Amino acid sequence: VHLQASGGGLVQGGGSLRLSCVTSGRTDSNYAMGWFRQAPGKERDFVATINWRGDVTYYADSVKGRFTISRDNAKNTVYLQMNSLLPEDTAVYYCAAGDIMSTQNRRYDYWGQGTQVTVSS
Repeated sequence: VHLQASGGGLVQGGGSLRLSCVTSGRTDSNYAMGWFRQAPGKERDFVATINWRGDVTYYADSVKGRFTISRDNAKNTVYLQMNSLLPEDTAVYYCAAGDIMSTQNRRYDYWGQGTQVTVSS
């Protein structure tokens, strides 16, 4: 399974970005998907996760109410809509696929290469 994340960039504080993660390869499996982020010098932190059907989601407290995870299984794509961005949201964002929804990195089997999000103050 190959994951390709895109959509990162430079945005002013208060702005919005939408990240995409396209899955290819073995797409017949019902994977849960997650987004994580890693700022320089910090650990990779959980951001959001969504189940296979797309009807259950869960967010980190730091992004709740600002970020929305969704998926289009017909396009093998998961999205992360990020609104009201803050400088502390600056990080490399990674998408991941696993058998179950989880906030833990180790529960995911496949990872994308990451996309940089930079929020200026």
